[in-house]
Amino acid sequence: MSDPNDLRTLWDEAWQHLSRGVADARHPARYPTFATVSPEGMPEARTVALRAASQSAARVEVHTDISTAKIRALQATPFAALHVWIPRADLQIRLGARVDILTGPEVEAQWSKVPPASRVSYGTEPAPGVPITHVYDYEKPPTRERFAVLACHLISVDLVHLGGRHRRALYVAKDCWQGTWVAP
Repeated sequence: MSDPNDLRTLWDEAWQHLSRGVADARHPARYPTFATVSPEGMPEARTVALRAASQSAARVEVHTDISTAKIRALQATPFAALHVWIPRADLQIRLGARVDILTGPEVEAQWSKVPPASRVSYGTEPAPGVPITHVYDYEKPPTRERFAVLACHLISVDLVHLGGRHRRALYVAKDCWQGTWVAP
């Protein structure tokens, strides 16, 4: 990190990591934890693959099967948190987002980029989370109609750099991402 004492430098570095996570499957930002609240009020967290990151739009994107529990959670409460830990940079990235569930023709461009071998992640039968009799008592046909894009419109970005002295910065959309230092 060039100068973690500068709010803009820290902001730009976080976005560099998010962009690298999209481009490089081995980068730690590729697999953030995605947290929602179930319709019953229980916290739920799972690992997802980061598929797009746009600093200018303040948006990240993940893909999912429309039949998953996270879809039900987002339909009840359309907000999520994403957590990324970048060990070599000693950087924690926490994203707060309002999430739009996109399906159908509007996600055709994203579906066309999903490799055929990965398309089986969208269409598990029975649906994810349904009890099964035997460990492999399911099929994974690629089902285009089950593919969904979760467009995460960022509301807040909370960055913690764990250097010799911890530094923490909070950036919020309503303040045009100016950033402010907060106690770690």
